[in-house]
Amino acid sequence: MEEKNGMNREEIFSKKVKAGKRTYFFDVKSTRSNDYYLTITESKRKTKDDTFVYEKHKIFLYKEDFGKFVEALQDVVDHVKNDLMSDFDFSQFDEPEADAEVVPTPFGDELKWE
Repeated sequence: MEEKNGMNREEIFSKKVKAGKRTYFFDVKSTRSNDYYLTITESKRKTKDDTFVYEKHKIFLYKEDFGKFVEALQDVVDHVKNDLMSDFDFSQFDEPEADAEVVPTPFGDELKWE
């Protein structure tokens, strides 16, 4: 549960993707009115005074923007893969990461993003 400005936000589903010194968190949360939204958090590990600190950046994505967001992201990724780096073999990155973590949701597969 996340507490911010006195408001509780229940976490429904979560996926973690580790990428070197960065970790990405994709979290589905609910509002008081049982509506859902997505938070995307980038956490970067940095060294400060001989210890590690984490710098975080967060994006809130609401249901009315899911389709536009996914379409734009896919367009940009396709442009890089097909137009800018067409000679690069991206298949080396296709294997699912062994330590990717999925937190089960009580709703099963009912939540669909498209």
